[in-house]
Amino acid sequence: MIRRPIRARRTTIAIALATLVALIGARAPLRAAEPPKFSPPKAYYLALGDSFAYGFQYSKWLAGLPPSGFDTGYVDVFADQLRRIQPAIEVVNYACVGESTGTFARGTCLGKTLGVALHDEFSGTQLQAAVAFLSAHRGDVSPITLTLWGNDIRELSEACGGNPTCILDGARGTIAQIATNLRTILAQLRAAAPEAEIIVTGPWNSGIGTFAITDPLYIGLNDAMRDAAASTRTRFADLFPAFNPQGDIDAETAAICALTLLCTEGDIHPSDVGYQAIADDIWDVSDYARLIQ
Repeated sequence: MIRRPIRARRTTIAIALATLVALIGARAPLRAAEPPKFSPPKAYYLALGDSFAYGFQYSKWLAGLPPSGFDTGYVDVFADQLRRIQPAIEVVNYACVGESTGTFARGTCLGKTLGVALHDEFSGTQLQAAVAFLSAHRGDVSPITLTLWGNDIRELSEACGGNPTCILDGARGTIAQIATNLRTILAQLRAAAPEAEIIVTGPWNSGIGTFAITDPLYIGLNDAMRDAAASTRTRFADLFPAFNPQGDIDAETAAICALTLLCTEGDIHPSDVGYQAIADDIWDVSDYARLIQ
C-alpha cells in the first residue's frame, strides 16, 4: 500500500475483514499437526512478506529514502537479536510493499509495479525467489519469517470499490483462496527448507473506534492463520495481545497509537516501537533465548 491511508479506506477494510473473518469462523477442524522442530540460526535469515516485513513507514517513503533507509523494521531488530547467537548471519529480505498471499505466489507485487526498490532484488514471484534461494543454500537458511495478511483484504475492498454488498458476495471465495494460498506458500517453503525455523506473524486491529465490534473478528482471523501455520510445522507469532490488549478500550487505543503511526501521521504501519514489539514477539516464539548463556 503506497498511498497514505485515509479514514474511509480504514473503515472499508474493517468492513471487509469483518465479513471475511465471520466466514473463517465456520472452518472445519484441522487434523493434529506435527509441532515445529527447533532449528538454531544458521548462515542466512530470510525475510518474506509485505510492507510490514519491509519495515515501511510513509514518512520515509515521502522523504525519498532508499531501501537502506528503512532500517528500523522488525527484520532489522530481529536480525540484531539473532547476531547475539550467530554474529555472522546474513539477512536476505525479499519483502515487497503491497504483497498479498495471492501476488506472493503468482505475481506481481504492487510495490514492484510502482517501482518501489526492494531491499534485495529478485526476478519472478517472491515465492519463486524464496524457493530458489533456499534451494541454492540448502541447509544454510534459518530462520525464515513471513508476514502476509493486510493486502488480501485491500485487494477485495478495491475490487468492490468499497461496496459492502460486493464485499459480502465475494467474501466466501476470497476466504477459501486466502486459506489455500497461505497453506500452499508454507508447504513450498517447508519442502525447500525441511529443517529451517519458519515463523509467521499474525494480524492486529488498527480500527480505533470500532474495537468492540471488530476485535472478535480479528481474533478469528488470528486463529485461522495460527491453524495454517501449524499445518507445516511453522511457529506463529501472536501479535494481537501486544497491539490490542483486551478489557480496556482506552488502553487498547493507546497501544495502537504507540505501536503504529496511525494517530500521529495517519499511517497504519508500525512505529519504531511497534516494530520492536513485533521483533520481540518473534524472538520469544522462536525459543532462541535458550541458546544464550
